[in-house]
Order: sequence, then C-alpha cells, then structure tokens
Amino acid sequence: MKNIYLLVILCFVAITSFGQKENNPIENLDFEISNGSKAKDWQVFGKGEYSVGIDSSAFISGKQSATIVYVNGSNGFKALAYYIPAIYAGKKIKLTGYIKTENVTNGYAGLWMRIDPSVSFDNMNTRGIKGTTDWEKYEIELNLKSSKAKRIVVGGLLTGEGKMWIDNLEVTIDGKPLAKTTLKELTAVEKDKEFVDASKIDSIELTDQNIENLTILAQIWGFLKYYHPNIAKAEYNWDFELFRIMPKIIDAKNTIERDKYLTNWIAQLGEFKIEEQPKKEKADVIIKADLEWINNSNLSSELVTALSNVKNANRTDENYYIKINKDIKNPDFNKEASYSEMKYPDVGFRLLSLYRYWNIIQYYFPYKNLIEEDWKVVLSEFIPKFINVENETEYQLVVLKLIARVHDTHAGFWDGKLFKYWGVNKSAISLTFIENKAIVSDYFDTGLAKETGLEIGDEITKINGKLVSEIIKDQLKYTPASNYPTQLRNISGKLLRTNDSILIIEYISDDKLYTETIKTYIYSEFYDYYNSKKDTCFKLINEEIAYLYLGSIKSSYFPDIFDRIENTKGLIIDLRCYPSDFVVFSLGKYLMPKKTAFVKFTKTSIKNPGQFTFTENVEVGSKNKKYYKGKVVILVNETTQSQAEYTTMAMRVAPKATVIGSTTAGADGNVSFFYLPGDIKTAISGIGVYYPDGTGTQRVGIIPDIELKPTVEGIKSNRDELLERAIELIEKE
Repeated sequence: MKNIYLLVILCFVAITSFGQKENNPIENLDFEISNGSKAKDWQVFGKGEYSVGIDSSAFISGKQSATIVYVNGSNGFKALAYYIPAIYAGKKIKLTGYIKTENVTNGYAGLWMRIDPSVSFDNMNTRGIKGTTDWEKYEIELNLKSSKAKRIVVGGLLTGEGKMWIDNLEVTIDGKPLAKTTLKELTAVEKDKEFVDASKIDSIELTDQNIENLTILAQIWGFLKYYHPNIAKAEYNWDFELFRIMPKIIDAKNTIERDKYLTNWIAQLGEFKIEEQPKKEKADVIIKADLEWINNSNLSSELVTALSNVKNANRTDENYYIKINKDIKNPDFNKEASYSEMKYPDVGFRLLSLYRYWNIIQYYFPYKNLIEEDWKVVLSEFIPKFINVENETEYQLVVLKLIARVHDTHAGFWDGKLFKYWGVNKSAISLTFIENKAIVSDYFDTGLAKETGLEIGDEITKINGKLVSEIIKDQLKYTPASNYPTQLRNISGKLLRTNDSILIIEYISDDKLYTETIKTYIYSEFYDYYNSKKDTCFKLINEEIAYLYLGSIKSSYFPDIFDRIENTKGLIIDLRCYPSDFVVFSLGKYLMPKKTAFVKFTKTSIKNPGQFTFTENVEVGSKNKKYYKGKVVILVNETTQSQAEYTTMAMRVAPKATVIGSTTAGADGNVSFFYLPGDIKTAISGIGVYYPDGTGTQRVGIIPDIELKPTVEGIKSNRDELLERAIELIEKE
C-alpha cells in the first residue's frame, strides 16, 4: 500500500485549504450537524468511485455517523478532512475516534492526521483496519511542534473496497481537550491581521519609474527582513509592512521623494546597536553577500547611510523569518505564510510572492553564483510580469517561470499546482530522450500501450500537429532543472499528457512515418507503475558479478549480501534511481579499507545573510581489512539526483570504483521548502555540495569516468547498455 500512502500525502498537499477562521469553535467532530447527506465543515477528496454520506442507523453516540463506501471501478481511496487552526500550544496531539467496517479488502480503513506544513503525518497505513469489524476505538498521536504548526487536519479514510463508518472523533493536546488547551502566545507578526484578506493595492501603473521604484523596494524590503535586528525579533509583520510602504513608493513623484519615504521607513523601525569593529571576512568564504547595490543604485546619501547602518548592525543567530537547521545547516523558512485561501492573489500579494522568492535566492540559495545572469536584472524583468497576470493559472505559470531561472532541479512546484494545466490524462506510453529524440522506452500498461501500435524504440516527432522540438522549446522556460538533460527528463513525462481523451501522434518506426490517434487515460491509473518496475535490490548476475539496485535497498540487508559476495570479482551498484534508504555510511563501511574524504558542504549564516562558507570534509568508510576487494562499478544517468548523487560521490572513492553513464541531475544538497502566496509550495537546494578539493557538483552533476548513453538500437533490442558495459569492465582483466 506504499503507493496509496504517497498518493494521500500528495493529495493532502495539493487540495485547497478550507481552513476555519481562528475564532470559530471546533464542532461537529461527531458528524451530528449535517445538511442532507453532507456533514457540516467536513471536506472530501480522493480518487476512485466512492459514496460519502451520513448514516442514522449506525452510530456510537448521538444519532448518526459518517460513512465512506466503495462503489465500483479501479481501487482508489476517499478521505474525510476537517481543518483546525494551529493556535494551540503543546507537545503532543492525539486524534481518537470510533470506526466500524464491512468487507474492507485490497486496502484498509483508518484515521488520519496531518500537521501542516510538513510537520508530522499518520494515516494508519501500516496498521489499517481490514475485513468486517464492529465499533472500536482507535487513535493517532503526533508531535505537534506547535511553534511550526500552522494547520491541523484530521479525518478518516478508506482505501480499496468495502465500507467504513466513523464517529465521535476527539482531538486532545497533551491530554487536554481543545477547549481547555492553552493558546499559543502570539508575536506581533501573528497579531497583525490588517492585510489577511487583501493587500488593498488594486492596481499599479507600469511606468519605467514605477518599475525602478518597485525594484529598489524589493531589494530594500528583503535586505531589511534578513539584516535588521528589530525585524528579526518579530516586532513587525514584514509581509504587511510591505503593503503599508508600497503605495507611497508607487505614488512617489520622483526618486528624491521615494528615497525620503524609504529613509523614514527605516528610521521608524527603531534603534539598534552597530558593531564597533567591522566584521572580518572568513578565509573559507566561497560566496560573499551581494550588497554592492546599496552604493551602486543612485540612492540618496541619507538612504545609503541608513542601509549601511543596518548592514553593520549587531545581529544575533536568531531571526523570526529564518532558521538554520541544527544538524544539516540548511535554511528553514517555516514562518513564511502561504495565504492558502488566495487562489489568485491580488497585485500586492503577487509582488510579495516575487519579493519573497527573489530575496530567498539572494540571501539563502547556496548556488546563487551559478545562476549565470544578473539576479537584479531578473527582478526588474519579472515585476511587470507579476503585475500583468490575469488569472490563477497565469500567476502560477509566471512563478514557475521565475523559479526556472535559478536552474535548480530541487525547485519547481511540490504541491500539484498546474497539474490540470499539464493534463489530467496520459498515454500508456513512457518516453525517454535518447540521442535527443523522444523515444518510446517503456509502457505504463502493456495492454493499453499495444493498442497504439507503437513499439519500443519508435520516435515520436509530432504531437497534435506540433513538432516535439517546438514543444520542448516552449516548455523549457517552465521546467526548473540544473541542466539540459534533466530538463528533457522532466519534459518527457509531460509530452503525452492532455485534458483530452486522445492524442494525435506522428512517429517514425523502422524508418517509416506514421500518424496514429491514441487513447489517453486518467494519470493516476499509472501510479502503481512507478513502484513496481524493479523487483529486486540484489542479485548475482553470475558467479563472479553481483548487482545492487539502491532504489529498493535497506541497510539491514548488507551483512547478508556482503557475506554472499565476498569472493566475487565485481559489484555493480545501480544508482539510476532515488535510494530507498540512506546507505552512504552503512554501505561505505563495506567498500572502504579506511576513512576517506569524499565531500564538503557550504553553510550560510543568520548574522551574515548571503555569505556561504565551507565546512570540514566529510569521510566515508572505516578501518576495515575485510572490505570488499572486487571492482565496484556505479551506474548513473539523468535520474540520478540529490541523495543518489551524494551516494555516488561516496561510493566512487572505493579503491576499485568506476562510474559509468551520463550527466546526472546536478541537484545535490538537502532541500529547503517554503511557500509563496496562493499556497504555492516550492523549494531550493539548501546546502552547497562540493568535492574535497572544492570542485562543485550543482548543475554539473556527477561526471562519469566512462561516459555512456543508451542508444535507440539498444532500446529496440531491450538491452541495458550501461549494465552490459559494467559487466564487460569487471570481466576484463
């Protein structure tokens, strides 16, 4: 049921928030208040044909309960959801409730609870209720982490077939019902509610002067957010302060008036201490804070002085808007409000979105130096774009277009936004770009795909009358990725998506050109495919060669595996996947005779935003005379990303290791997530990853020792050419 677990998580993130106002009472957790067949304040989501309603003939208390009933069709899931504002203080939150089931098969029934954003989650996936059962009490308990929590979502769900009843839910925090739970102490940021529903900025005239003024405002607003000590102390809701100053900047008659408004604004933020001695630059700095604009933007001398004083302020290691995770050292942006009720934010909030994203990159993206264009010019370019969008889809597209400019595969949308735009239906054919051609490389469903007449190795040249090369050109600007092969990888998954039931395909097969109308199917019907392609994590190719697929490995398997392969000539480690377990150090101890440096990172600072420094080298392996003596061959390609790239870096320092393949995704480093207005969830690579000698990996990826790419002929023959080359390399003496 792992696929259901992942799907449920995606749906929870992607659905619209129907959050309550903070002053509303929490009621109807027992489903007693209903309108016909619908329980008041409850939302329903999921996939598949299910009936959700109220049953007055079966209940544990009161006069009725809620039901979820499988109807027919392919198995899916349906969930009931109730949204609770995270205004309560405490450490542990518990959901209890009563469930009754009837003939639940091919899935389970259960409670579920999620603390947003991405704090904790449980849907009883590993202990779900099956079969036919009478009323019984169940519970879920999670760590609340109330300082981070913004929303609590509770409910019940049914996956697979059958029927469930749910009744008499209760939420408690540290053993107390919500009505008796202490509310969180609010900061000045949280108490400021003036612009919760709208920025009160209805329109902005697009003149050259206004664009320049809004560009300056964006830079100063972000600089103050991360540099000013009083803002760091949560004395101001900095999002809303933008809406207080922006009308003045828009209406400024000239730059003199603009700079006067900005200078007075800074003065109103209060006094702070200035460092007595200038900060000394550390020797291990790899990226300096980009603050030259303060002196190079033709600002008034008074404004430059005010900004310079803030730059030299005595800052601590604490800032309300930014935290540095203790162990990993990547930035944590959990205080950034999502404004989830705003599907299409007004012009003020759209500019807030631009300003927030631009400044996060400016000060906390460890690879800003690799953007390859002036980031300040990008800001000016996008101001009119964000102002001019006319609907929700256009807004999301312009955000995605901005994100693509930082060239980070970890970026993009992580919440299902634009899913319908790209298409809810998909062909049963899987495409891969091979030799720069869109090649049929696999089937999501063999039976369905065979109906199309296309065979493995066929090249698709046109889709609905448009050349594939033109489609690629159009989609590149909306495809965040660290390098071109990874952009093609991501585009390949969208080429055969549509909102129609058919696609008209032009393709080449055996040097002949064909046109075919092919059917499409609901995209979610192919989810199972993604978790079923590899049926093993270990096998012996022959008596002398072992094979590990890290996409389904567990560290606990290694003792037995290495006992079995101790005397083999070679080990192939397939990293054309994302590792299912973090095995860098557990696997490394079997491959290394001693500790060996393989990586170092960069870390950022709250005291000096925008500055990144190197950490010490990290080592893999340990002193081990019984380490694996055979050759180690590591397979990589464009699907080798993030943790997979990090694992490759570690395994390639083994004494007899060779990396074979092609350019990897070029996106390493732990991910830092954050929200933009309109409930857009995005991310950046949060730490810089480098080889011990300082050579970078971002955008470049892992450079193989032997470059080898699949060929069209190899695909047609159902050959794994990288695996064949690895076997050949091991067998060669």
